[in-house]
Amino acid sequence: MRPADATGALDLDRIQGTILRERPMPYFGSYLLYEVGDAAQGRTMLNRLLPYVTSAADWEHPAEEAWLNVVLTHQGLARIGLPQEILDGFAREFREPMRTRNEYLGDIGESDPAHWDLPRHGSFDIGVLLMAPDEEAFAEKLAIGQAAQADLASVQRVSRLDVRTPDNLREHFGYADGISRPYIEGQGGTPRRGQTRVKPGEFVLGYVDEQGRIASGPGPETLWRNGTYLSIRKLHQKVAEFRRFLQSRADDEYGQELLAAKMGGRWRSGCPLALSPDKDVAVEPERLNDFAYYDDDPRGSKTPLGSHIRRVNPRDSLKDSIVDIRLHQLLRRGAAYGPMLPEGVLEDDGVDRGVVLAFANAHPGRQFEFVQSQWVNDGDFISAGGEQDPLVGNHVTDGDFVYAAKPVRRRLRGLPSFVVTKGGEHVFLPGVNGLEYLAAGRW
Repeated sequence: MRPADATGALDLDRIQGTILRERPMPYFGSYLLYEVGDAAQGRTMLNRLLPYVTSAADWEHPAEEAWLNVVLTHQGLARIGLPQEILDGFAREFREPMRTRNEYLGDIGESDPAHWDLPRHGSFDIGVLLMAPDEEAFAEKLAIGQAAQADLASVQRVSRLDVRTPDNLREHFGYADGISRPYIEGQGGTPRRGQTRVKPGEFVLGYVDEQGRIASGPGPETLWRNGTYLSIRKLHQKVAEFRRFLQSRADDEYGQELLAAKMGGRWRSGCPLALSPDKDVAVEPERLNDFAYYDDDPRGSKTPLGSHIRRVNPRDSLKDSIVDIRLHQLLRRGAAYGPMLPEGVLEDDGVDRGVVLAFANAHPGRQFEFVQSQWVNDGDFISAGGEQDPLVGNHVTDGDFVYAAKPVRRRLRGLPSFVVTKGGEHVFLPGVNGLEYLAAGRW
């Protein structure tokens, strides 16, 4: 293992694959969540899973597109026996259950943790994350996860949430998904056009971050090096309400698509407004992120200042402000759950559907939690007062959304919440070396 101040290539074979591996399309996966009642049995489960944990090695051209990764909560680390002096050194956001940080994160009203169902019993200790390109490969990974726990009486599964590609190959609101992510220095490969270059310590512990420091954790280096935090969110999507909203605010199909594009910042095909603000056009994949805002669209005449993609990734638009966007980058992993609401249906069918998001970040306070509280659920950074993200903001008292239009700008009033938080937690995704340390239990 290289020393912790190394700034070169990442230890890809020691990093769990979730961080770098591209999600297959189509995809089939699952979140298996467990509670641990006995420390030794919890470590036994980790030992059984270790041979099957998929690393980020050969992430561009993997021999197998399916993977299995393992995460632990702060409570889970305690329950497998990690000493208190080490537990106390982890990031505050990880030490405190996400449900206790709900007001800061905007999880109030319908999104209050009292209504959460992931996990069903309110907490978990170990999570097994599965992803595969087909049902056969998924079944193989699922069998491994289930077998690791099978005869361990004090390790009980408390939740299982399956994810899979909707029939239209998009997320439930109809947007093409998984388009943008940063390029991590040292990951290998070639950056794509428009891809933001980010220091590895923003996403992986043990490497230099954007402040020039080594991102680190508590205890021995082998525990935290090559690991990271995942900020996991289960978001229920009100698909029928979103469709009705578009119809109520637009005169025809083109108007509905334009409004959806203004709210999202992209046409639902994935074509960015920055490249084609007036009509949806086919864009080569390498150009989907090849745009900026500062010189070409400072006032948001193409991509509204308050649109979803401009909020969660302002790119260069804040470079004259006090905000350093390099410190607030996120690596987003998302997958849909629940069946697709058939096209054209405008009434809710009572079925739970939405997306599970996992944000990789080495500094969850200034990364996920900052973006969620300041950029998603507030508008001060774009001089928009209390306006929230039009797609994923929690509009408890109904919200507004303003965007440029001719002859005058348009203000949409009375936006409901289209997304409801149904679960969430900060978890630790150890490196392979960290999993070996935890499984051995030799503190």
